Amino acid sequence: MRLQRTIAVIAGFAIAAGSLTSGAAFAATPPDAPPADAGGRGPERDPDAPGTPSFSDLVKRAKTDRAAKATDGAIEMPASYPFQPSLTVFPADPNDATQLNDTIAFSELAPRLNALMGASDRVSTQVVGQSTNGRDLYLVTVTAPEKRGETTQQTKWREEIRNAPEKAAADRQLADRYKTPIWISSNIHGNEWEGTDAAMQLIEDLAASQDPATVAMLEQHRLYFSLTLNPDGRTVATRATALSLDGNRDMVTLTTPEARSFVATAQALQPLYAADFHGYTSVLQVEPCGPPHGENYEYDLFLPHGYAAALQVEADVVAAEIPGNRYYNTATGGTTTTNTGNIKIPYRDTPSGWDDYPPIFTAQYAAYNGAVTATVELPLGRTGPTTTPANAAINTAVAKTTMESMLRYVAANDAAMLADQIEVFRRGLAGEPKAALTVDGVAAVAGPDQWKPLWDVVDDQDPVQLPRAYVIPLGDAQRSGSDAEALVDALLFHGIAVGRLANDTTVGAVTYPAGSFVVDMHQPRRGLANALLDLGTDISAKVPSMYDISAWSLAYLWGATVDKVGATTDAPIGAVVPLHRVPQDGVLPKKAPYVAFDVAGVEDYRALNALLAADAPVWLLDDGRAVVGPEGLGAAADAVVAYDIPFEAASPGDVAALDAATELEQLTIAVAGTQDDVLSLAELGFTEVVPVTAAGVQAGAATGTTGLEGADVLWVGSSFSLAAGSAGRTYVQQWVDAGGSIVGRTNQAYSAASTYGLVSASIVAGNNSGNGIVDVDTPEGSLFSAHPQDASFIYPAYWFTNLGAGTAAELRYAADPLLAGHWRASGAGTNGPAAAAGQAAVISGEAASGARAVVFGTSPFFRTHPKGAMSQAANAIFWAADGD
Repeated sequence: MRLQRTIAVIAGFAIAAGSLTSGAAFAATPPDAPPADAGGRGPERDPDAPGTPSFSDLVKRAKTDRAAKATDGAIEMPASYPFQPSLTVFPADPNDATQLNDTIAFSELAPRLNALMGASDRVSTQVVGQSTNGRDLYLVTVTAPEKRGETTQQTKWREEIRNAPEKAAADRQLADRYKTPIWISSNIHGNEWEGTDAAMQLIEDLAASQDPATVAMLEQHRLYFSLTLNPDGRTVATRATALSLDGNRDMVTLTTPEARSFVATAQALQPLYAADFHGYTSVLQVEPCGPPHGENYEYDLFLPHGYAAALQVEADVVAAEIPGNRYYNTATGGTTTTNTGNIKIPYRDTPSGWDDYPPIFTAQYAAYNGAVTATVELPLGRTGPTTTPANAAINTAVAKTTMESMLRYVAANDAAMLADQIEVFRRGLAGEPKAALTVDGVAAVAGPDQWKPLWDVVDDQDPVQLPRAYVIPLGDAQRSGSDAEALVDALLFHGIAVGRLANDTTVGAVTYPAGSFVVDMHQPRRGLANALLDLGTDISAKVPSMYDISAWSLAYLWGATVDKVGATTDAPIGAVVPLHRVPQDGVLPKKAPYVAFDVAGVEDYRALNALLAADAPVWLLDDGRAVVGPEGLGAAADAVVAYDIPFEAASPGDVAALDAATELEQLTIAVAGTQDDVLSLAELGFTEVVPVTAAGVQAGAATGTTGLEGADVLWVGSSFSLAAGSAGRTYVQQWVDAGGSIVGRTNQAYSAASTYGLVSASIVAGNNSGNGIVDVDTPEGSLFSAHPQDASFIYPAYWFTNLGAGTAAELRYAADPLLAGHWRASGAGTNGPAAAAGQAAVISGEAASGARAVVFGTSPFFRTHPKGAMSQAANAIFWAADGD
């Protein structure tokens, strides 16, 4: 019997009192990653904390956030200072976690800021976005008052620094009067509280102080404070945002509104120095980082002041002798209450495992906007859900002393730091070649020299071969037009200059059509552009371990075809017209009874799902296009507006092919997985979701209330194990025998699909800390053949050997699979890239009942980042649903 077109996404979520309560469901980071409380960038999750959103909330918010992304823009800065609106006061939460450690509740911030603005003309506050749950994100500016003309001039100078750096370097008025910006942010991890409290104390001091040094500082600088980057998590004591994503991993992907606000703020402020406050690492820790270093930083300009500022913080915090503080023991690598004279500075004290390689973190991202940056980790950790009041007070005192020290350092060195920032942008616009920084390379760098002997040619910054441009072609050479437009939209949001070819242009042997997108690498933020688009490097041999991911390229992972063209010293590739927003190319042909569109990218699947939700007649063809029948033309017109879909008239051959195709029906999803599964499926447009667990199936088997009733496809992303002979397993087997299909990822999906007779193979797990971009091959006849991709992402990798009868490889790892990242064999050496070479990366199977399975050994939903692989997952879901 044909089942209703519903995907049951079997969720590893136990829904109780509106909360997600499965700890296993949130184990997105491999188990041998840094320990949960290893500091501001560890993998900790807080699934049991109060206030965690329900499954349906996650789906709704993911849909809303994705829809809003294209309309987000740069932050509009005040026309003069002070800028003092009356802030909305949010009601107090009776269960606010800050009651447990006596830190400032979010609801207290607006009243305190309103009072400060009423009492001081030095204090201004902007709302620069809203959190996932709708709380305001505050940016507080403390500076001497400015008239409108003065603020206008400051803005012109800021833009001159970035867009006309040679002029800025010679501008004496700029040198004398530019108010150099310093940015302090806090609380991107909601359960790391005290940076917020320290910032508020410092703001209150600055607002009232008549100390001549303070008055001079405010005349010469703008001091910016982002008080809490994650107020939702602050309130309920969760590290993650209310989307259950870590905002401090999201600066490239930009799934969360919190990360989007941070990125937009970084562009608007263009800070000279930026510090982001976290916790907890048992001792105060202030970056710069250890190796390997991000390849696209102008590190000779970044490191001298970064390290010198950390040394000054060390001296000032040590001298303060804050009661209860802890210090770093350089001999043992441990901590002590005895004042040793040291804090921890990763560049000096951590040979690996605390690097600045990926730009996914706040401080690492801000550096690409011309700032010297540091992540600051406060010392004393949580006891239970929060820090204790006593430890919170110590952390706050340490944080405030650190902030004051940083302000003093920048105030004393701002002329030299400004010259370095101008030089960063000058190099970008000039397109100068960029070489790795080595001992010889830094020997002549002016400034502090304690760090110079630490440079190591092997472990530090690799050379980068900058192209003249990245070209995102239009036409037949483009795998996915919708993914290409989404990629360009993301680049523009990041502040990357993008243009379009004015004419057909030949580069080498390739002719690019007019209108193709061009990212010319002669631009101020070239470091960020290259960090986002370049492949990266296989750094497996460089260091024994990495803190987090080691590869993230939008060009390789976001589904679009992107070509790296020429060398940075080449002439421009052709006439390029600047682009300010992605053009709309959606169209519905007139007088065409049947229309078709390419279903290759994420936005295409969103449109497909919207058409099905509107009951439009839709068929999928073998060539990867969808055909919409006459009764669906109204819904197709809506898809043009909502999803910018360029329909074309279906040919007579297309219409004739519908006789052999299955008309699609709306699908619904339930997830046995993590927040990555829920959010990725929602981003793909699947809206009918059914959360299910193995325990729920077992409990509901007798009464037929398992959540599988009427479902077609079960998505498995985490454990879904039912004991042999149990009522639950029998129920699922009956469901499969009736045509229900299983799709998912990792060994958990394989276990489910093989248990119920849909695939037969041996599964092999790669090193569970291995991650990166892998080279893959698409076999002839694969379900992915219509829109093949050459790369995928793994964290970690799985592969399949000894494929049984009826089990097919839909994707294989290439002969030398790791393109970029950190993945090497451990133990017996059978879990590295060499062992995966040529093996099946994705498999499928089909039973006599018509039930199908697709199991991904790659990581298609990792933090919602691999957009290209997300469309492969959607492809697999529709293929599996069509089997019965």
